[in-house]
Amino acid sequence: MFTEKGFCETKHDDYSTYFCFPFYHPTDSFHAPNWVKDTIWYQIFPDRFANGTPKNDPSDTLPWNCTAPTASTIFGGDIDGVIKNLDYLVDLGITGIYFTPIFKANSNHKYDTIDYFDIDPQFGDQSTFKNLVQACHKNGIKVMLDAVFNHCGKNFPAFQDVIKNGDASPYKDWFHISELPSNEFHYETFAFDKTMPKLNTSNPKVKEYLLKVGQYWVKEFNIDGWRLDVANEIDHQFWREFRRAVKSIKEDVFLVGEIWHDALPWLEGEQFDSVMNYPLTNMIHRFFAYEEINAEQFSHELQKYLHQYPKPQYNFLFNLVGSHDTPRIINIAQKNKQKVMLIKAFQFSFLGSPSIYYGDEIGLTGDKDPGCRRCMVWDENLQDQEMLMFMKKLIKLRRKYPIMANSGNFKILSVSGHLNYLCYSRETEDQLFIVVMNNSSKVQSIPLPIDIKDKTILDLWKSKEFAAHSSTINVTLKAYDFSFLLIR
Repeated sequence: MFTEKGFCETKHDDYSTYFCFPFYHPTDSFHAPNWVKDTIWYQIFPDRFANGTPKNDPSDTLPWNCTAPTASTIFGGDIDGVIKNLDYLVDLGITGIYFTPIFKANSNHKYDTIDYFDIDPQFGDQSTFKNLVQACHKNGIKVMLDAVFNHCGKNFPAFQDVIKNGDASPYKDWFHISELPSNEFHYETFAFDKTMPKLNTSNPKVKEYLLKVGQYWVKEFNIDGWRLDVANEIDHQFWREFRRAVKSIKEDVFLVGEIWHDALPWLEGEQFDSVMNYPLTNMIHRFFAYEEINAEQFSHELQKYLHQYPKPQYNFLFNLVGSHDTPRIINIAQKNKQKVMLIKAFQFSFLGSPSIYYGDEIGLTGDKDPGCRRCMVWDENLQDQEMLMFMKKLIKLRRKYPIMANSGNFKILSVSGHLNYLCYSRETEDQLFIVVMNNSSKVQSIPLPIDIKDKTILDLWKSKEFAAHSSTINVTLKAYDFSFLLIR
């Protein structure tokens, strides 16, 4: 018997040790926008996606993709470039775009904000952005922006005022400043980078300013979500008030925190709707890409992960296998394309809301930052068309069959640590979806661990239907291959 005090061998009358949930208060429950469960995200680093017009190019803009990116190179990607390639994204099948920062800043990455109320001139203007949001919504695509509230850029006007006026500045308490001598002062920053001073979000005036920012882009441009940068370095009270502020404008706006570890303190219904799911990312990398753990160990870690949060949260988690902060997934998989396809098959047949980092669908390579921020390749002859067709098919299946996404209960059916295969299912009252994965370099014949006699089986990936005339069948898979089976 398992109680709050651990395991015991017999039932007893000490009711204080039993798990107690005296009353369910709806106001305390977790609520996230329902549309997120069906969303397939596409992350865009604006300077590197597409250059729609040279008119807003900074003077130091380089020809598109002429060289490997550095920490300071500018290639001229902009909002017009996204608008002009919207048909590509629609054809790919994505239904949500997450933009890394687009607000006025000095850097190419724009995480050093100067003006939170304006678009950076190299990306366009507010009118262009409004056109983008409208065009996205017309095509069934949500838009999520990046909110960098933990810190600003050194040229943020309030910080410049502190530099100029020191103790006399009305903004000196907007930051975490320890000393203000006449010639030098010490202040907290993001990642020890003196160009990004940390904001004091517990200061009422800072809080008021940033809450207005959050409301402004929702109200004026009808954006659908905020990705919240370095969210774990900002106080919880700020996020509680931020949630109330933005959802008072648009109730179903989506809030995603950048948390790289266990995020339960932020997912209890009063702060975020979701987080970037890096714990799952790391598990996927260790099993599929690095092969640091075998299928049995992956199964154990996955079961532990599935008990990390209350059940409703899993449908809304922002599931990624790479981003602007990690090496490209093809690099992580040591350039093994079959492994990447297996990783994507898992990502798109698992709980949550999957995200594609721009260019992954065409096999774009790149090591860690800045290598992972290469320019998008638009020449079809230089794209991996096999990978592109694979991703289109995978996305189409997930959108067509809800049981492959967030419908039904998830269950691991069988694993083999020695042979390194994995079999799991999703089940509703009238459907059973089974995934079989061979994460090994050898062809394997893997038995389905359920009785399927006289059942009709639809192989979703091969678009073939057949009837099972015996209780068990084996699924033969090539190296790093998978099978999607719908049993009816």
